[in-house]
Formats: sequence, C-alpha cells, structure tokens
Amino acid sequence: MPEKAKRGFASDNNAGIHPEVLKAILEANTGHVIGYGDDIYTEEAMHIIKEHFGQDIDVYFVFNGTGANVLGMKAVTESYNSIICAETSHINVDECGAPEKFTGCKLLPVPTENGKITVEQIKYHMHGIDFEHHSQPKVISTTQATELGTVYSLNEIMEITQFAHENNMLVHMDGARLSNAVVSLNTNFKEITNDAGIDILSFGLTKNGGMNSEAVTFFNKELSENFKYYRKQGMQLASKMRFMAVQFTTLLRNELWLKNARHANQMAQILAEKVADIPQVTITQKVEANGVFAIIPKEIISRLQEKFFFYIWNEDRSEVRWMTSFDTTEEDIDEFIDQLKSLL
Repeated sequence: MPEKAKRGFASDNNAGIHPEVLKAILEANTGHVIGYGDDIYTEEAMHIIKEHFGQDIDVYFVFNGTGANVLGMKAVTESYNSIICAETSHINVDECGAPEKFTGCKLLPVPTENGKITVEQIKYHMHGIDFEHHSQPKVISTTQATELGTVYSLNEIMEITQFAHENNMLVHMDGARLSNAVVSLNTNFKEITNDAGIDILSFGLTKNGGMNSEAVTFFNKELSENFKYYRKQGMQLASKMRFMAVQFTTLLRNELWLKNARHANQMAQILAEKVADIPQVTITQKVEANGVFAIIPKEIISRLQEKFFFYIWNEDRSEVRWMTSFDTTEEDIDEFIDQLKSLL
C-alpha cells in the first residue's frame, strides 16, 4: 500500500472526494440504466440543479472545467469573435490555449491586480466594432471566485452584465469555485448568476468535494440550441452519466455544498489570521474565499514545500498561494504555521 498522502495547501483539486459523494457513486453502481443521460439519476440531478439556479435553464454535464469553459463559449461564438477576460483567468493562463483552439476566438486579457475586471477596463477592447479587420468582442468571461481568491460583489457582476447586454455581448462565468463565492457573499446560486444576468455558467464541483463532474449551464435556452453536438465533438459526453449526476445530487441536496465551501473559507480565514501575525509574511490579496496569497522569504519556500506542498504564484515577488479545502483541519494549519515559523 502506498504511504498515506499528507494534506497540503497546493490546491482544492488535491483534496479527495467527499465520503458522501463516494458513497453515492457506489450506490448508483447497481443494475443497468440507459446511458448518455437518459436515466433516473441524471433526471434527479437536473431537478435539483434547477431548484438552485432556476427552472427555465439548460444544463449539460461535462468532465472538467476546461471542457465546460471552452464548450460553453464555443456554443455562442464564431471564430471571428473575441473573448474579454482577466489576464489571470484560467482560460488565459491554465488551459493550454484550448479556448483559442476550439473556439477560434481571440482572447483579450485585461490587466488586473485583484483578479477582477471592471467595465472601464473592458471598454479598452471595445473598438473596431463592425470593422472587418478587427475581431468582434462577443463574450466577457468572469471568474467567481477569482484566481486570486477575491470575489465579485453582486453589483460588480450586474454592472458587467448590463454593459455586455447593452453592447450585444454575453457574459460567461467560470464558476469552478462558485460555492466559495456564494458563501463569501452570503447569497445563493440563483441570485449571483441567473438573476444577475449571467448568460453561461461553468458550474464546478471538483474543488468542493466532487470527483469529475461540471455543469455547463445556459440561462437562456436559445443559446444552447446546438450545444449537444458541440459536447459530443468536444469529447465531453459521458456514457455512464449517472455517476456524474449523483455527485450533483449529493452535494446540492441537504446543503453539503454549503457545508464544504463554508468550511474551506473558514480555514482560509484562520490561516490568514495566523500568518498575518508573522512579521516576515505579507498577505497580498483580500481573503474572500478559500485562498491565501502571500509574500514570504524566498530562501524558505523550497524547504517549506517539502513539508506542506503549495505553489509559487509569482517567483519574482516571492509570492505564494495557499489553498484550503473541505477537508483542511485546524491541526493542518497549526502544523503548517509551526513549520513556517521554525524556518524563519
């Protein structure tokens, strides 16, 4: 048997599957059901998702966040369009050019110090409209919570969606950590997405106790008219979809998603409070979800990583990222702080 892995602070992707989700997958592994989503498990999951996000929506399960982001935007763009996003966004930094390859669209990144973009920044790219020599802006992609652990307020989201719709554009939201943002804002899924004017949502569970299931959600059904074909072409159509569906059912029923996200956020707050008392550590971003960004002495980073793995965010600044998860414990944090102090 391999040695039991130690919890670290590298990513909420590194956490395991919540035991209740794993149990639900096992329980669904009985008998035969029709494949490709025409089964009672998927039907139940769709019902619960609509309870949270609104009844008049279209939802499609895919395997991962990149697939959700890319195919969601592919469904509403032409190759001559452009997509405006934060320079730190996952679609710009961590998807290996997949958005450009599969949509054909040009990404227009916006410089940002906190991971969020504003209407004033978006306006910089609003030129060359109806001019054939320029790609035509079509989608504004936001991330909630952002890659820097910050959270858009409801007003900030609505300002972007209003501007987009006034200019014949659409707004996509990368919701890989949407649950953490909802907890941070003390709101609900529908208010921060459907009611706020979001058009397409990539709703992620993997970082909140799921295994491999994300949902591309269209709040205007006209936008999803051909999505089932894009999903198949994009190799994101699951044959045994029941095992993806039960992950949504389990996490969204009885507020397990809320419990998990609330715990992860609380652990980030505790971690931030403890490192803030250390003079050699400077926290660089507001801690609004489950991430802590900090500058620490460069010479201790590799030694600290040997005990608790985490990622360097900006090597030039000696800035690191510490992520907490649904299974992070206060004991993990205390051990980490003790190790950090000993190295300093």
